[in-house]
Amino acid sequence: MIRLLIVLVLLSALPACSGAGAAGKVQIMASWTGQEEQRFLEVLAEFEKDENVVVEYVGTRALSQVLGSEVRQGTPPDIALLPSPGELAAYARDGHLVPLDGIVPSGQDEYSAQWLALEKVALRDGGEQRFAVAVKADLKSAIWFNPGTLRSPVPRTGEELLALSDELAAGGRTPWCMGLGATPDSGWPGTDWIEDVLLHQAGPDVYRQWAASKLPWTSPQVREAWTTWSRLAGATTVRGGPKSALLTDFVDSGRALFGPQPGCLLDHQASFIMGVYQGYDTAPEVARDFDFFPFPAFAGKPPASVVSADLAAMFTDTPQARRLISYLASEKAQRIWPRNGGAFSTNRKVGPSEHRDDVSKKIATILTSDQSLCFDASDLMPPKMRTAFYRAVLEHVDDPSRLESLLEKLEIVRSGVPEEERVEFPCR
Repeated sequence: MIRLLIVLVLLSALPACSGAGAAGKVQIMASWTGQEEQRFLEVLAEFEKDENVVVEYVGTRALSQVLGSEVRQGTPPDIALLPSPGELAAYARDGHLVPLDGIVPSGQDEYSAQWLALEKVALRDGGEQRFAVAVKADLKSAIWFNPGTLRSPVPRTGEELLALSDELAAGGRTPWCMGLGATPDSGWPGTDWIEDVLLHQAGPDVYRQWAASKLPWTSPQVREAWTTWSRLAGATTVRGGPKSALLTDFVDSGRALFGPQPGCLLDHQASFIMGVYQGYDTAPEVARDFDFFPFPAFAGKPPASVVSADLAAMFTDTPQARRLISYLASEKAQRIWPRNGGAFSTNRKVGPSEHRDDVSKKIATILTSDQSLCFDASDLMPPKMRTAFYRAVLEHVDDPSRLESLLEKLEIVRSGVPEEERVEFPCR
């Protein structure tokens, strides 16, 4: 029997909310524990202080299972922070969520038109409504490097990225750090690669159709993305070779960036990897300097980025829940995240200047820009499709010669996805 560990933190002991004068209670559930939980509790503490509302925080790494169970029993939390837009859409279409129009800010002075669109869900009647607020976000289209060891110019196009990878390998230097391990979902770091290559080769419209399970896996665009990744993740371009990538956890792959003799020069990862790099236990004399460049578009394609976000959705409509979700979207709450480091806001009033370092400022600039932003495709796919995608990545790295049969198997899974499970979010 698998035990689901739920960490229940009652903030009612804080002075601002103690006593009989508290103006109600609100419960919020998220996947954050440990340091992430502590940072979020700082955000909630400000709300309690200002609003005199008791907040109950439930943190669990098994968020999908716990939340699903509570919804089925009719006892959902007032608010939940969903890491998957696919889950958001499913709850919205089943009538479990409260629309946020009129509750949270909707002006483009605070949120770009792109983020306002990403937070909306298309309904079965053909309409769409805003059901979430992106509490914090990550940039996934990022390639990391150590400025002290990568002397080559930063690639400006996808073609230049391929050429740089080939050039480094030909010169005896290993281009790519890579780890595909991620228990219990090994393979997802590779799906991030496929998503980025497809977006930047085929463009946002093709990417959107593919993410919504409307574009066949056997289409030329999808096949080209896989073959391009094969070129980057080859025997001479990945540290230790592809077999090593299968056995390496994604949090460990970047260690080889640092040191007097780096084992690899580039690491494809989301912006949350900054905290991982900073946490590496290295000798004091080993500098852990790092920077990134955005995944470059191939010729003729516009700048675009894959993003992920923790989406706050409201399950029960109470005055306290309305006040809390409005607060989470506010400039005040959003400023607390960058102050603690390692988290990024989508609120335009919380600009790059709020961050302490130049790397974070560059990430914040992209996340609040008007360029095309596309949700992580695997997060939009139904569970069966997503699991098949993860598995196919691992099988492909193990044996690239089987690509055609893998794509055909993925296409069989896609063709069996019911129409109501196909989730489409804007990506333009």
